[in-house]
Amino acid sequence: MSFGDPNNPYGQQPPQGPYGQQPPQAPYGQQAPQGPYGQQPPVPPQGQPGYGYPQQQPYGYPQQPVPPQQGYGYPQQPPYGQPGMPGMGMPTGYASWGARLCALLIDGLIVGLVPGILYGIAAGITASSVSKVSTCAYDDYQCRADAASAGPPAIVFVLIALAGLAAMAAGIFMLVKEGNTGQTVGKKAMSIRLVREDTGQPLGFGMAFVRRLAHFLDSIACYIGWLWPLWDDKAQTFADKAVGSVVVKTQ
Repeated sequence: MSFGDPNNPYGQQPPQGPYGQQPPQAPYGQQAPQGPYGQQPPVPPQGQPGYGYPQQQPYGYPQQPVPPQQGYGYPQQPPYGQPGMPGMGMPTGYASWGARLCALLIDGLIVGLVPGILYGIAAGITASSVSKVSTCAYDDYQCRADAASAGPPAIVFVLIALAGLAAMAAGIFMLVKEGNTGQTVGKKAMSIRLVREDTGQPLGFGMAFVRRLAHFLDSIACYIGWLWPLWDDKAQTFADKAVGSVVVKTQ
C-alpha cells in the first residue's frame, strides 16, 4: 500500500471515461481540475445533445425535405381550366354554337334511332290494316264498318310502348353521361363538354337533370334562348345561366 499520492490515498484506479476512454488531461505543467474530496470530475457523455437543444444531423448527411401541408378543414379544388376527371382533356375556351348544335343533333339521332324504327313498323302495320277498307265494295257498308271497327292490331300498341321505353332509356343514359363526365356521345364527338362555371367540374346527375328541365326557358321566348350563345360572352343559354354551367372546348 502506497501513501505517496495525497489525492489517491487508498491506491484506487482513477475513473475511466465512457467506453474505456481516458478523462481529459490538463495541459503540461498545469493541475488537472478535481472534484470534491479529490475525485475526478465526471466526463460528459459523448454524442448526447443537451436537453432542450435541437438535434442536428452530421455534416454532409442529406437533409429530408418537409412536405407542404394543406390547410385544415378546407378541401383543395383544382382551379378552373384544369380537367375535372382524367382523360377528358384541358378546356381551351367556350364551345361554339355550331359545335353545340352538331352535338345536339348527334345525340338526337342516337336517342331517336331505335324508337323511330319501332314507330315506323307500327305505322306500317296500321296503314295496312286501314287499307283493308279499300278492298270492300263501294256499296258494301257492312264490310266497311267491320274493317273500321276492327282497328289496328294489338302489336301496334306493343311497338309504340317499346318505342317509348327505348327513348326514355336512351335519354336517361345520355343524362347520366352528361352529369358524371360532362360529355354525351355527341359532345364527345365534337370535343366539347359541360362543366360548372365556378369549379370546372361536371354538374352531376341532379343538376344535369335540372338543366334539362330549365331548357323550357330557352323555348318559351320564341326559342331565343337556344340562339343566345351566338352573342353571349360565355356562350351560355338561359338554362346554362340558371344552373351556372358552361360548355367548353376540349382538345
